[in-house]
Amino acid sequence: MDTKHNPRLTHISQKLSKEMTREERHLWYDFLKNLPVTIHRQKVIGDYIVDFYCASANLVIEIDGSQHYHQAGLENDAKRDKYLAGLGLTVKHFSNDEIHGDFSAVCTDIYHHIFPDEM
Repeated sequence: MDTKHNPRLTHISQKLSKEMTREERHLWYDFLKNLPVTIHRQKVIGDYIVDFYCASANLVIEIDGSQHYHQAGLENDAKRDKYLAGLGLTVKHFSNDEIHGDFSAVCTDIYHHIFPDEM
């Protein structure tokens, strides 16, 4: 993976990490933090900040609020996802509603992507 990133985004990613949304905190503290792999929060990759990143699985996890479902959000996500895919990364998007309504399914999906041999 291209390790170059925009250093101007580092302070923003640190702030976002301290001010996670309720859904990001839920996923982090109730699932991701306890996995036996390293998961980075608010990771800078290129000119983007991703919600969660697991290098060992080449996985980006995004928690999408309502702003992601408007035209501009959809276009920005498509551009970012294309860039990340070009680095060999898989991007998994989960809505806030999925985090609230079917947390177990979200966790299972992520787990199976990180540990495919355990399916």
